[in-house]
Amino acid sequence: MKNDIHPKWFPNAKVSCTCGNSFTVGSTKEEIRVDVCSACHPFFTGQQKFVDSLGRVEKFQKRKAAAVTNLVSKKKKKLQKKIEEAKLEDQRPKTFKEMLTRKS
Repeated sequence: MKNDIHPKWFPNAKVSCTCGNSFTVGSTKEEIRVDVCSACHPFFTGQQKFVDSLGRVEKFQKRKAAAVTNLVSKKKKKLQKKIEEAKLEDQRPKTFKEMLTRKS
């Protein structure tokens, strides 16, 4: 094997999680920082948890809420337009006789 080509091995590298949990493993880095570990991961804890360090979940929820309100307002406008069209249709004469006898 060639000498001096392999990285330095740290048998007691410390892993620190954002939840406060820490443990040691063997690694080529002396200290490792992670966002999720087995103590706080939803798969192991059984609790739903959003892990979001960049604000992507809040951004998505905000866009979703805006889309829902936009959709509701569009449906209200469409319904209002249909109601107005129905009123106009009721006011129109149905037959030629109604049109002639109708007073303007």
